[in-house]
Amino acid sequence: MSGDLTPPAAVQLCYENVNRSCVKAPYSPGPRLLLYLVFGSGAALAVFGNLLVMISILHFKQLHSPANFLIASLACADFLVGTTVMPFSMVRSVESCWYFGDSFCKLHTCFDGCFCYCSIFHLCFISMDRYIAVTDPLVYPARVTLSVSGMCIAFSWLLAVVYSFSVFYTGASEAGLEELVSALTCVGGCQMAVNQNWVLVNFLLFFIPMLVMITVYSKIFLIAKQQARKIESLNNKTTKTSGSYKDRVARRERKAAITLGVAVIAFLISWLPYYIDSIIDAFLGFITPTYVYEILIWIAYYSSALNPLIYAFFYPWFRKAVKLTVTGRVFRGNSSTINLFPE
Repeated sequence: MSGDLTPPAAVQLCYENVNRSCVKAPYSPGPRLLLYLVFGSGAALAVFGNLLVMISILHFKQLHSPANFLIASLACADFLVGTTVMPFSMVRSVESCWYFGDSFCKLHTCFDGCFCYCSIFHLCFISMDRYIAVTDPLVYPARVTLSVSGMCIAFSWLLAVVYSFSVFYTGASEAGLEELVSALTCVGGCQMAVNQNWVLVNFLLFFIPMLVMITVYSKIFLIAKQQARKIESLNNKTTKTSGSYKDRVARRERKAAITLGVAVIAFLISWLPYYIDSIIDAFLGFITPTYVYEILIWIAYYSSALNPLIYAFFYPWFRKAVKLTVTGRVFRGNSSTINLFPE
């Protein structure tokens, strides 16, 4: 009988003494600190890593090319994920409560979707840029100009911003789910419900560029393999100076394509589980447990921190640019003309 009389453990709320407050399910101090370290380090890497990418490309004149400006714009989207999305999601994930108000909850959701779509549109244009560069590297500079790159950047940002804010900020994504949203809404929560129609549109906006990228990079690697064989056979014979120059250009473009191909694969692996789960959730009545959702969304967020690591691994010019930036040499006169591609 004494066991039956034991009082239940006190329920913690996100906001004490507030009607309809969400229930708080905090972690114990050890796991809580560990999660803050893991999530915080991801946000810091996304911010400072992508900031270094932008500084490197914009400061050093040798890096002023259409392809690199696309990469700088992609880094800007990832930088904004690290500043406007990840820190607030970190608090929500660890504390299981949203302390930043309903208005910013909507903005946060819009930023989340906007920067994701902006990234995938950029990666799609970058894949097409690499295809032209690899298939015909000598004609590439005339076909892909700064104005073409600028139009691709403008399209990527404009479409991502208009779509995300028109669907998420206006509440169009919740049409038909009013009863469910009302039942689940509590003070201290920030989870946006998306109906089946918009979930399919969201997935298509992810899947179609993904399909384009996979197709383009498959062709790139096949062409690169053929070019490598031709260069190997030519190297066994006497080659002209023009031929050796073409070979060097082809090698450089192939290496850039491989590097960006790795970045694309990392992005797709990071975001694909989240989009698959969102479809399953919408058609099976939102059955995904909160902790599974948090794991999937953080795997996706970490894609914003991966690109600087990929560039650092594959690009010697990026490592040199980072060293010059960190040591303060970029503040010296004529630092923008430093050669980052020593022969």
